[in-house]
Amino acid sequence: MTQPATSARPLASKVNPAPPKDIRRPALRDVLELLKPITWFPPIWAFMCGVVSSGQPAYGHWIAIVMGGLLAGPLVCGNSQAINDWFDRHVDAINEPNRPIPSGRIPGRWGLWIACAGSVLSFAVGAALGVWVMVATAVGLAAAWAYSAPPFRLKASGWWGPALVGLTYEGLSWFTGAAVMTSTLPRTPVLIVLVLYSLGAHGIMTLNDFKAVEGDKQTGVRSLPVTLGVRNAALLACGVMALAQVIAAAYLVQQGLMLSAGIVALVLAAQFALMPRLLADPAARAPWYGATGVSLYVLGMLAAAGGLGGHW
Repeated sequence: MTQPATSARPLASKVNPAPPKDIRRPALRDVLELLKPITWFPPIWAFMCGVVSSGQPAYGHWIAIVMGGLLAGPLVCGNSQAINDWFDRHVDAINEPNRPIPSGRIPGRWGLWIACAGSVLSFAVGAALGVWVMVATAVGLAAAWAYSAPPFRLKASGWWGPALVGLTYEGLSWFTGAAVMTSTLPRTPVLIVLVLYSLGAHGIMTLNDFKAVEGDKQTGVRSLPVTLGVRNAALLACGVMALAQVIAAAYLVQQGLMLSAGIVALVLAAQFALMPRLLADPAARAPWYGATGVSLYVLGMLAAAGGLGGHW
């Protein structure tokens, strides 16, 4: 599974100068690149896990499912990428100078305008899908701004930043999928499992920070690979992901969902088999583990959702 894109994070506004005024309109392809479609898959997958865990048939809910998927992916997730790139534009000039904003393909304050318009549109769609979806959307949008924008800039912390992204990408998207199907607060077992997988996603986000270590060091960002060292951060990421799945499997057993628990245990065992290769060279192999170990992690999410929804 492709991991969400999170670029390095600034700490002080003095290194984030105001962009020059420019009345040129950005090209549609550059706006699409700003919204990073490759990052939409994880929240859409989590949204579908929510749909499955609700136990409701898809028949009669197709419009809500499609709209909810668009909300989780292109709207809220895409908007969060625009927010992130706007406030990280000077750091992207170090790590990814060809990105739309630092390269000038999205000029002036267009990046900020796109982020603001996306927030308004996302909230409107969430409100149209029901009270609980509206609440989840509001929380997700608030998290997106708090993650990247001053005065909070929670992404400057290697602890709070990944936790917030895990909560929104996995937990809120899952919550939204379940709420879209039932128009009510999801059942307690669903909430417990989605929280567990959200906490485990902290490890996924830590692995994603390996690609921005150099930019983090230059701008004083305290990501875990910077503060703990690459190997220790990788060990922590693997441990967090594994612990969440162990607890989830145990809870599924307690709920009598033996097949789901067995699948979660099986994919976890496969992850353990892959971890030594990751730990031998975390900086180089984090993308490889994202395509293998993280994919197994999210397959376990779907297995858990299927059991909770009574599908097996």
